[in-house]
Amino acid sequence: MKRREFLKKTSCGTAGIAAFPMAQATGDKEKEVVLRRYDMEIEVVEVGPKTRCHKMGEKFIWPKEIGNVCNWLASALDPVVISLSRGAIFPWKYQGTPYEKVIDPEGVTTEYIRCPDPTEAGIVMKITRTFKDKRTVKL
Repeated sequence: MKRREFLKKTSCGTAGIAAFPMAQATGDKEKEVVLRRYDMEIEVVEVGPKTRCHKMGEKFIWPKEIGNVCNWLASALDPVVISLSRGAIFPWKYQGTPYEKVIDPEGVTTEYIRCPDPTEAGIVMKITRTFKDKRTVKL
């Protein structure tokens, strides 16, 4: 059985496309997919009184500089940054808070992540996704 047939029978064939708008089929017969590409930047926007590993305003380019991010924080960032890089949009907006988001799939989208460190480190990172380009790929 071919991979595509298997995925259709198990209902997994469209799961990735529905979850991540980065890839959109352009037509059944054409078998082409539109891929959106993004640049990802991570910035420290809040630090607690006992923060030792990061300073306000520090910026990192994902994935090149992820090794410079604290392990606890990197583990919290990873699923969110990967999802955003594949076109996902999280529905919560944090309206009326300092963490209010910008959502624009063809421009800039932001998301905020707090470090899971249970001490008073209190680091908050802002993830900024910037639309780079899109291209069509034949399958």
